[in-house]
Amino acid sequence: MSTVHEVAALLPDPAELHVHLQALAFLDALIGGDPLSCEYVFDLDWGPGVDAALMDNGSGDEFSVSFSPAGVLVRGFDHESEMSPYGTDDGEVWPGVVDEVPAVLLPLLHDPAFHDEDIGGVPVTVCLWRETGDTAWRTGSAIDFPAGRTDPDGAAHLFRLLTDRSPEFIQAYFEDYYACRAPLDAVRLVLAGHPLTPAIMTAFGR
Repeated sequence: MSTVHEVAALLPDPAELHVHLQALAFLDALIGGDPLSCEYVFDLDWGPGVDAALMDNGSGDEFSVSFSPAGVLVRGFDHESEMSPYGTDDGEVWPGVVDEVPAVLLPLLHDPAFHDEDIGGVPVTVCLWRETGDTAWRTGSAIDFPAGRTDPDGAAHLFRLLTDRSPEFIQAYFEDYYACRAPLDAVRLVLAGHPLTPAIMTAFGR
């Protein structure tokens, strides 16, 4: 079984994650060719003092990573998970998933942009956080995951491009997603945080 606990051990520190998520957004737009239909996007002006990375695969799975002066909040939703609040009578989040989120980061979790009136709250099956100054990612410590599932909360599926950050894996993912070729050397440069020079744009056919 792979859960949020395994993901927490594999995520990089917030600064590196910030760079990586921006790079994924750039690569998505460059490889896919249509910035309006990207799976990964990054908003440097999401809210006052807040940057946000968003993933939406168009099939019901999504995540958000919100960066604020107080820390970082990672929220994920796997629509097929038994832990989905849509599968309950009251729309409540699965016990233990968000119960320990620090009060200072709760505004990031309850961002109105993520609110769904159908459940009266924010769809979430997996959550991680890291307060500014902390040395590790935190998760709910007492989550009773459903038995018989290899990925019960969707963490392994949702965050696979955040836990395996190798250029080769990310190149293969986007090539499969968009059914096109992506130059590995250019992918490496973007992931390393290089500016989008004319040479890099040309390598992607832009």
